[in-house]
Amino acid sequence: MADGAGAPYETPARTALQQFGIGSARLQLIGISENVTFRADDDRSGQSYVLRLHRPDYHTLEELNSERVWLEALRSSGISVPTPVAAPDGRHFVAVKIAEDETRQVGLNLWAPGEIVGELLTAHDKSPDATGPTEIAEPFAQLGGLMAAMHNQAAGWTPPPSFRRHRLDLDGLLGDAPFWGPFWESPVLDERERELLITARDHCRERLRRYGEPRQTFSMIHADLHLANLLTHHGKLSVIDFDDAGFGWHQYDIAVAMFHSRDTADFRAARRAFLHSYRTVRPISDDDLALVPMFELIRGMAILGWRAERPEVPWPDGQIEMFRSGVVAGCERLLDGG
Repeated sequence: MADGAGAPYETPARTALQQFGIGSARLQLIGISENVTFRADDDRSGQSYVLRLHRPDYHTLEELNSERVWLEALRSSGISVPTPVAAPDGRHFVAVKIAEDETRQVGLNLWAPGEIVGELLTAHDKSPDATGPTEIAEPFAQLGGLMAAMHNQAAGWTPPPSFRRHRLDLDGLLGDAPFWGPFWESPVLDERERELLITARDHCRERLRRYGEPRQTFSMIHADLHLANLLTHHGKLSVIDFDDAGFGWHQYDIAVAMFHSRDTADFRAARRAFLHSYRTVRPISDDDLALVPMFELIRGMAILGWRAERPEVPWPDGQIEMFRSGVVAGCERLLDGG
C-alpha cells in the first residue's frame, strides 16, 4: 500500500499491473522524481517487479519502445541490464490516467537482485564502525570496464530504422533549447552569471563543432551512469535507469561518472582506476579524453537546467547552491584557459 506522496499513483499503478496480466500485488513506493517507481510483489507467483510510471511529455512511446530495443541489444552482448516484461498483447508500455489532464506510460521490469553501489558507499560513510572515508577506486575500476563494454556495443551497433531516441549532440546539450532546459535561465543565477554561462556555452559549442561526431566516440550512451545507477550482486554489476539514454559523446558518459564522484576523498585514484579499466576494454586517445573536463562542466550546466524545469522534485538543502557555485567557477576556469 502506498501512502503520502505515492497515494495518487497507487490506483493507476494497479490498473497498469492488470494490463500486464498481474491481478494483484503488494506495492511499495520506491521513489518519486521525474518518474514514479514502485516495487510490485506478486505473492502468487513469487515474482517481484519494478513498475515505472513515466513522466508525461519526456519521451514519446516510440522513444520508450526504442529504449527496450537497446536494452535487448546490450543484454545480447553480455551486459547486465533490466529485463522488460511485456503485456499479454505484446505491448511493453501501457497508458494509465493519473488525473483528468494527465496520462502516463507505464513500463514493467523484473526486479533485479542486488544493492545500489552508491547507497552502499553512503551507508559505509555513515556507519559508526567506519575507519575512514569511502574509497571508490574499486567500484570505479569496475565501472570503467563496464562503460567501455557498453560503448563497444553501441559503436558497433546499427539501430533498426524504427529506432527513435533523443540526441545529446551540439543542440541537445548546448543549443537554444537544450534537452534538459535552458540552464542559463536558472533562477539561482544572477545577471553576471547568466552572461558568463552563455559565453561558456558558446565556447563549448565551437569546440565541439570543430570536434564533430566521430563514430568511435559518438553513439548511444547511458548519459546518467554513475554509482547510484549501478547494482551489485555477488560481485557482478548491473546498469539501471536508462531514462536519459540517447545518442551522444562517450566523453559525456565518462564525465557524468566523474562529475558525481568528484568530491570523494580518493577521487584521483578512482579516476585512474576507471580510465585504466576503460582502456583495457576499449581504446580512447589522450586527445579524446582531453574533452572530458569540458563535458563535466556541461554536465553541471545540464543539471542547472534540469532543476529549473522540475521545481517539484525535492533537493537537499544547499545542493542547488553547491551546483551553481561549481558551474560558475568551472565557466570562469574554462574562459581563463584553465
